[in-house]
Amino acid sequence: MGNIQTRLEETERKMQTNTNSVEEQRNDVISQVEAIERDLVEHIQKLKHEALKALETEYSLVKEDLETNISQISKLKQEIEKTSSQLQTAHNLNMREQFVQTKLIQQTVNDAMKVFEQSEDKGRVCLRFTENTELKSSITTSTCLGRVQRVTEKNSLLTSKIYKVSSRKEINIKMTNDRTQCYINDICQLVDGTIILADYNNYRIKRLDVNYNIKDCLNLESYPTGICCTGNTEVAVKLYNDKVWFISVGSSLSKVRYISVTDGGYQGMTYYAGELWVSAENCVNVYSMTGTLIKSISENVNSQHIFKSTPQQIAVGGGTVIVTDDSDGAVCLNRDGTVKRELRDQRLISSYGVCVAKDGTVFISGFYSYNIMMFDRDGKCLGELVDYKCGVKDQVAMCYDKTKNCVLVASSSSNKLVVLNISH
Repeated sequence: MGNIQTRLEETERKMQTNTNSVEEQRNDVISQVEAIERDLVEHIQKLKHEALKALETEYSLVKEDLETNISQISKLKQEIEKTSSQLQTAHNLNMREQFVQTKLIQQTVNDAMKVFEQSEDKGRVCLRFTENTELKSSITTSTCLGRVQRVTEKNSLLTSKIYKVSSRKEINIKMTNDRTQCYINDICQLVDGTIILADYNNYRIKRLDVNYNIKDCLNLESYPTGICCTGNTEVAVKLYNDKVWFISVGSSLSKVRYISVTDGGYQGMTYYAGELWVSAENCVNVYSMTGTLIKSISENVNSQHIFKSTPQQIAVGGGTVIVTDDSDGAVCLNRDGTVKRELRDQRLISSYGVCVAKDGTVFISGFYSYNIMMFDRDGKCLGELVDYKCGVKDQVAMCYDKTKNCVLVASSSSNKLVVLNISH
């Protein structure tokens, strides 16, 4: 009876702990669902803004053309009226003057006929909108934002899977016309899997093909210090000169527009819920897509510093913004700037690079410890993916390639991009 009593009490404690954890997981799911809603609404608002902008541009051009034609017709009308008056007095002129006057009158008539015929050929100008039915169809035919599942501790979904490196290779990412050694200080991946590198030393961003070879590049006016994906075919690049350029990624790379920020010389930037999160000297600044500073994150509710040192690279995972801080790990922030959890391990020295796998595993690199640590979605350290013996030194940027299940690692002192193929 005493043994059963003890076991029941232990079971009760476990269930109470489970109740608390389920409540926290419920709140996490709510945050994720709300984040998805915000992302969808903000993306639709962005598409609306672009559609209205295109409408105004086309409207202005059509209106300008019509007003130009109206002005031209008005002048021709005046010329015709003037010509008619001159025609009434033509019999008072000598033959030579009549000949010249007749030629001028004929030219005016020809010009008027030409304008009339062109107008008739073109017909009436109209503005028409053709709806993107694929967009509406993809949304209206979807039956859910995601699935909520009840699982047990024995279910593999809750078991932390520890990754290991199954193979490794190095890719040369130095171009023949690079002015100096590469310094890839940030990497991002587009929705279609395209990888874009920010090369600090060479004032350019580089696009890779499916085999991670250089496909093309775009020259910049200053050192790039951060890069992130902001749309299906768009990236944002932060520069040392306090500008963030939005780059269109199509058949070629081209600049679209820019906004101004502060502390552009510091590394790190990401896009989350329609906003740009930018590392600064001792904080993370959050900007709207038009360049308005929304908030600066540096202290918690107790006025204590959030970051142990200077914020570095930033990634998004598990409904949080993960910021490495050049120390022994990273801080996970909610959208409102509050701290959700910290990812720390003493084996990390000068934490820089960070990326998140599709199952939520967070990878953080140590600049001076030459290693990469793994953390699960709850913040528990799962050990080292690679240690100092791997030989990847001065790691400043990482990216998880979701299409190939590998981790890309870039160094501040190498022309090689390290590709780590990982498995459980």
